[in-house]
Amino acid sequence: MRLLLGCSRHGLAARLAGSMLALAFAALIQTDPAAARVFDPETFTLDNGMQVVVITNRRAPIVTHMVWYKVGAADESPGESGNAHFLEHLLFKGTKTLGPGEFSEIVARNGGQENAFTSQDYTAYFQTVARDRLEIVMRHEADRMVNLVLTDEIVLPERDVVLEERRSRTDNSPGAQLGEMMNAVAYLNHPYRMPVIGWEHEIRALNTQTALAFYRRWYAPNNAILIVAGDVSGDEVRSLAEKYYGRIPARSVPERRRLEEPPQKAARRVILKSPQVRQPSLTIRYLAPSISSAAPEQTYPLEVLEEIVGGGATSRLYRSLVVEQGLATSAGAGYSSGGLDSGTFSFYASPRPGIGIEKVEQALRTEIAGLVKDGVSEAEVALARRRLRASAIYARDSLSTAPNIFGRALTSGQSVEDVEAWPERIEAVTAAQVGAAARATLLDVHSVTGLLLPEPTS
Repeated sequence: MRLLLGCSRHGLAARLAGSMLALAFAALIQTDPAAARVFDPETFTLDNGMQVVVITNRRAPIVTHMVWYKVGAADESPGESGNAHFLEHLLFKGTKTLGPGEFSEIVARNGGQENAFTSQDYTAYFQTVARDRLEIVMRHEADRMVNLVLTDEIVLPERDVVLEERRSRTDNSPGAQLGEMMNAVAYLNHPYRMPVIGWEHEIRALNTQTALAFYRRWYAPNNAILIVAGDVSGDEVRSLAEKYYGRIPARSVPERRRLEEPPQKAARRVILKSPQVRQPSLTIRYLAPSISSAAPEQTYPLEVLEEIVGGGATSRLYRSLVVEQGLATSAGAGYSSGGLDSGTFSFYASPRPGIGIEKVEQALRTEIAGLVKDGVSEAEVALARRRLRASAIYARDSLSTAPNIFGRALTSGQSVEDVEAWPERIEAVTAAQVGAAARATLLDVHSVTGLLLPEPTS
């Protein structure tokens, strides 16, 4: 799971796992999966290059309005880790027409909710309001795309807020610390190794100038995607989008050039001990292709594999380690497939009291070796596909599901057509493809093992 950091206004973490969103893609698969549509959106592009996606959903008279920028923590300049997330905080601090926090107050007065989040590959801002208040939030979101006002008096106290956020979310959480260290060693050169929130010493060096430079470099309509979902038509959104976003001129935006990862030649191991840990845990994480960086025959089988080995109490790992062998209290797997450049495939387990972590690790590695050697059966693949459909049957009931899926996809190199084709691509996966994907991905030299262990205080 890749960390997404929520905006300062609410202090909430918006955590969206690519594998969980992938489940929602299957919501509308019926008896003929190859002919199914997922959300059936309308999409068009404004003259200034801003892409617009509209997903009509008449279940309630409300709308979710989102603006996604194709920039995240992996696009930061060296020495400025945390700058993308820091700027996300600062976008709530006012423009030439609104004072600090005033946009949030307007949303609240109109009965709405709003927030924002940052990942390695994108930054997103959203509001959910009654359908007749859409124009209000669109007007002010367009305003802060170009009219942000920052001064040291505003910026420097907010930097302290971010530092406190890092202390509370990472420095005081052994699990978060372990995850941060595992990311740092999983990538030898690629910027995914940097934490989204930033390293503490580099956060302290961020300032008004670094924030404004990042804003002016990346925040432009031709580097953004507008997604509106809910009780609204494409014509209504087009009219408002042209009125507010369409009048913002396009600007030159840098190409997203990132350092490439060199060949990896050795497995890595990270051990973190802390008196705060009560329950030991084990994670084995492999670098994996993402949907945007690899061919479909490499990635969609990994989504099916994730469901087979980690999909709840009936999955392979849970049955073996928890039910049959009685070694673990929990066990599972997760595939993070949404990265622009790469993804990860992870296995995890926690031992039962009295069971050594070494024994659980040996059992987990035996399961992984079996996947590589023997693959999976067609019956397992068919069952996994049915479970994916069943778990996502109500996906369209939530206004937030569709815009989050499209936002993640479009900011990471995919298209609307890729999202809509998800059902048929999943349905086409075979056991042979899953086995081949496992053999290509679950390589020791691409792995990082993380152990979270208790440390006695006396």
